[in-house]
Amino acid sequence: MQLEQSNEKEFPMAQQDFEFIRQLAYRESGIVLPDRKQHMVYSRLSRRLRALKLNNFHQYCQRLEDDGGELINFINALTTNLTSFFREAHHFDYLERHLVPQWQQRRDRRLRVWSSACSTGEEAYSIAMILAKHFPPASWDLKILATDLDTNVLDKARAGIYSQEAMANLPKALLNQYVEPGPHPGEVMLCDSLKRLIHFKQLNLLGEWPMHGPFDLIFCRNVLIYFDAQTKVKIIRQFRRLLADDGHLFIGHSETLHNISSDFKLIGQTIYQPQHAALVRQRLGVGA
Repeated sequence: MQLEQSNEKEFPMAQQDFEFIRQLAYRESGIVLPDRKQHMVYSRLSRRLRALKLNNFHQYCQRLEDDGGELINFINALTTNLTSFFREAHHFDYLERHLVPQWQQRRDRRLRVWSSACSTGEEAYSIAMILAKHFPPASWDLKILATDLDTNVLDKARAGIYSQEAMANLPKALLNQYVEPGPHPGEVMLCDSLKRLIHFKQLNLLGEWPMHGPFDLIFCRNVLIYFDAQTKVKIIRQFRRLLADDGHLFIGHSETLHNISSDFKLIGQTIYQPQHAALVRQRLGVGA
């Protein structure tokens, strides 16, 4: 399939330009860009061409080859960052109704949760709002790691500043406890006590993972859909290595581990647990 050329386009993009972009995106981030993503690629990268005052995508590809510093802007532009507070609410319901009571019985009072594609921070702050209520930092060793490939969204996440509209679906009790007026009209910000629970870090899931775990819960939602099968297998294997034996893995609503990993068993709606722990639960008659 050849890419369409149009005289109306601001920046010409030849087939070889798209192939270069596609291969570079896969090599550096694992993102798979089929031909149908041409319009998305053009739209997102055109902003970089304008910023760099380039005339066409051939020049931009040359820039990527010559200037390693442009690579992070390239990846940031291609990364999808759609998110919201308490998105896919069934995961947060499971967290509060099932996992919180189990964790409250612990003697070591240590909890580690990882939001592995945190985007602008809504997922990590949603996790923190639930856990802060049940596990006060004064008596619990609670840490939430939140990582993303895109440095721009991480900056926004660290700031914890959002529009008032972004908070529209939050319960009043959470708004009163964790949300403060923002620096500008129409903005609000998360309180410092919540921010202190979360450690935002840049991480490429295809690169080295410096953390050691074990994590009690890993969120990896709406990320696997951008990877090919081989990359999915590699990432899920790494998750299992870092997940506690009685830990849980949450993935996105359109994702599955079927034919990807035999290390996990589905125990709820896009909720997985390591096979051994799932078998123990089954023998004890514990439902999801």
